[in-house]
Amino acid sequence: MDFSILLILSQDAVTNSAIYALLAMALILVFGVTRVVFIPQGEFVSYGALTIASLQLGAIPGTVWLLIILACLAAVMETARLLSSGAGRQLPKALVVTLGPPLAIAALVKLCAPLHLPLGWQVLLTMLIVIPMGPLIYRVAFRPLADASPLVLLIAAVAVHFVLVGLGLLFFGAEGVRTPPFSDAQLTIGTLAVSGQSLCVYATSFLFLALLAWFFNKTLYGKALRAVAFNRNGARLVGISPHLSGTVTFALASFIGCLSGILIGPITTIYYDSGFLIGLKGFVGAIVGGLASYPLAAAGALMVGFSESFSSFWLSGYKDVVVFTMIIPVLLWRSLSSVHYEEEE
Repeated sequence: MDFSILLILSQDAVTNSAIYALLAMALILVFGVTRVVFIPQGEFVSYGALTIASLQLGAIPGTVWLLIILACLAAVMETARLLSSGAGRQLPKALVVTLGPPLAIAALVKLCAPLHLPLGWQVLLTMLIVIPMGPLIYRVAFRPLADASPLVLLIAAVAVHFVLVGLGLLFFGAEGVRTPPFSDAQLTIGTLAVSGQSLCVYATSFLFLALLAWFFNKTLYGKALRAVAFNRNGARLVGISPHLSGTVTFALASFIGCLSGILIGPITTIYYDSGFLIGLKGFVGAIVGGLASYPLAAAGALMVGFSESFSSFWLSGYKDVVVFTMIIPVLLWRSLSSVHYEEEE
């Protein structure tokens, strides 16, 4: 390995690490607020890339139908809840809030998809389709189980993952896609040529991580989410709604996943099930952070990216094995160094 190959592998590692860091942040955020190990986080990555690819072909993405199905399920559950609690007068407003935005988004996509809009508008349409899925999935699959044990929530997350993967195959087929890059520019540093798309990944990831830090430290909603993550019952006692916190958290998670899919679509071929492996690598970074520390998770994501990049050069057939094997000593160290408490009844 000479110095030029070292630079190329390092550049690839930093690009991958930026995406894994975003996904690790989303996983820590969801787990801290809702106690859900959000296995389907990677599916938002696949849906983001596949949705924008469909829009670039002038077709209506299958995720639009998934959005409508989720909205209908949420409307049925909300209707049952209001009628059983004797709050039937709130039903019309609840139905408008639940069904109105998804139907409006579907109508907008049907109108705009054949027009072959510029890339910026396609990105906006993709986010309008994919981001509302997070809160709707929370409402349908996790909010009824909010007080269940973490094991039950994990089982529900695995079930949601399989459903989303199957629907991804149904909506998009087994063929992979690679979207056009945002920019064809290249930055040459000595013998290293950095693509414009990689620069977009760096800039967007670092900017979003900075915005997340500002959101959690400076805004009222961010502080409320931190309060729920720190003490769920105490936050409820001071008037912070865990359900609203869960909705906001899943919206942020779906936004991060969709953004990651849009960013890496021009770099790697995305299939309907590619998000699972990408999400698992983000999960390794989150585990390094103990599913609690954002800086440690970012460092773990960087470790995952460099391990994957350099192992692909030395052991290309075992690069994923190398990455996921790293989680074993981390888990052993955390198990031996942490204090164990009996689970509350």
